[in-house]
Amino acid sequence: MTSSYGKGFLAGTAIGILGGLIGLGGAEFRLPLLIGMFMFSPLDAVILNKAMSLIVVGSALPFRTATVPWSAVAANWPVIVNLLAGSLAGAWAGAGWAVTLRKESLYRIIAILLAGIALVLLGGHALDASGKPLFDSIPLLTFTGIIAGFLIGIVAALLGVAGGELLIPTIVLLFGIDIKLAGSLSLAVSLPTMLVSFARYSRDSSFAVLGRNKTFVLIMASGSIVGTWTGGQLLGLIPETVLLPLLALLLLISAIKVWQHR
Repeated sequence: MTSSYGKGFLAGTAIGILGGLIGLGGAEFRLPLLIGMFMFSPLDAVILNKAMSLIVVGSALPFRTATVPWSAVAANWPVIVNLLAGSLAGAWAGAGWAVTLRKESLYRIIAILLAGIALVLLGGHALDASGKPLFDSIPLLTFTGIIAGFLIGIVAALLGVAGGELLIPTIVLLFGIDIKLAGSLSLAVSLPTMLVSFARYSRDSSFAVLGRNKTFVLIMASGSIVGTWTGGQLLGLIPETVLLPLLALLLLISAIKVWQHR
C-alpha cells in the first residue's frame, strides 16, 4: 500500500506538471492512469478523478492571481454566469448517465472523449482573441453560451475533469477574451460545475470509493498541486509547438489503451 501511495504522489506530480505547462489541472492525464496503472473501474476512476480535480482547481485560481487578478475575473461575471447556466445542468445530466452506464460502455465513451480532447488541445491553445464576441446579437450569444456550457458540463462529468481544455477555446472564440483571462474564467466556471456533478455522484453507492481511498486521493492530489505549480514555473522553457503535439499523442495512446482495457 505504501508503494501505491508513493506511485500515486509521483504520478500526480508528473500529471500536474503536464497540466501546469498548458494551463490545465491534468485530470485528462490522471484518468487513464487511475484505470490502467491503479486498476480502478471506470466509474470509480471518474469519481476519484473528480475529487482530485476539485482540489487542484480550487488551488489553481489563487496560483494565477499574479497574472490574472480577481478584479479581471469579477469584471467578466456575465460570461461566467452564461456558461454556468448550461454547464450546471450538463454536469448533473452527465453524472447521472455515468452511474447508469455499463462498465464496457463507459470505457468506450471515456476513450472517445480523450481522443476528442487530444484534437482540441492541438488547436485550442493556438487561438488568438478577436477582442469582440462572435455574435453581435446578445440573445444569440447567450443561447450559444448556454448550449456550449451544457455540452462541456456533460463531458466534464463523464470524465471527472475540470473541462478547461474545452472551456478555454469556447471563451476565446465565443466571447473574444484573451487566453490568459479565459483560463481563469474557465476555472471559475469549472469549480461550481464540478461541485454539481460531484453532488450527483454522491447519491450513488459507487461514491463510497472515496471513503475507501481517501488517503490515496489526498496523496495523489497533493502531488498534482505540486506538479501544477512546477509546470507553471516551467512554462517558458518548452515551446508549445513541441509540447502540445506530444501531449495530444499521450492522450491518443491513453484513449486506445482505455478502449482496449478489460
